[in-house]
Amino acid sequence: MRYYKDIIFEKPLPETIRRLGLLPADLHFHTRYSDSATRVRDALKLAARRGIGLAITDHNQVGGVVDAGRQKIRVPLIPGIEVSANDGPHILLYFYSTADLLDFYRHHIEKNRRNGPFTAIRLDTPDILDRREDYACIAAEAHPCGYAFLNRGVQRCVAGRCIGEEVFSRLDALEVICGGMARSHNQKAAGLAAAHGLGRTGGTDGHLLHELGGVVTCAGADTVEEFLDAVRARTTVVIGRERPLVEKAVMGTAVLPHHLPYAVPILQARWEQNLPRIKRFVQAHLNG
Repeated sequence: MRYYKDIIFEKPLPETIRRLGLLPADLHFHTRYSDSATRVRDALKLAARRGIGLAITDHNQVGGVVDAGRQKIRVPLIPGIEVSANDGPHILLYFYSTADLLDFYRHHIEKNRRNGPFTAIRLDTPDILDRREDYACIAAEAHPCGYAFLNRGVQRCVAGRCIGEEVFSRLDALEVICGGMARSHNQKAAGLAAAHGLGRTGGTDGHLLHELGGVVTCAGADTVEEFLDAVRARTTVVIGRERPLVEKAVMGTAVLPHHLPYAVPILQARWEQNLPRIKRFVQAHLNG
């Protein structure tokens, strides 16, 4: 395994990190406005107690960020959203201002959502990246090597020829430690970030409160603007560990009830996402 000095697979210690002059932040966390039961207030209180920043990145939703802005809890809050693209990838967008995030959501995401609020919207990855260019924001691909058996993750989509490899040049960063992924997936993501000269981010992809802060992105920054500049400049350090299998099972059990009411639109989106690969497979078989 190649060693990367800015990617550390260890439990993060926020006090130690701050003594080094770095701000740690969990850049991938979900709340009850998405497929989680975690209240925004509880997430902010825990982040404040642990001394970390937070990006609430609900699926195709911004209600959690709006709710956080109303709370009187001082936490470095990075306005974010996780957009599920129609062709597979999950794109984490981090905005320099909440106003820009809300404008982007209202003009580009809200009207393209399906009935299932947590599943893919009706925009492909290039369309989403085109539309974000009018805003000051950072685009990072979540869990870029994807989940097993699902067409998620930009590398899985490139390998399946759903997306061209030029997509990497349009991203600012890759999520190199995702708490919900296997170590092997995260190591591949680290290699991809290095190969394509992209920034590094990390987050828990947490849905349960106790998961918050298990993976952090660290930057020499005092403000949200400086933090995002550090991601773009590729000067961040990512520290964290993946959740054990038992904890992943617990999280999956907790998330499932949020998805069951939308089983039909979720399955429809999965079919649409995988249809190009099915067509190529059938055509190759007929030609063969």
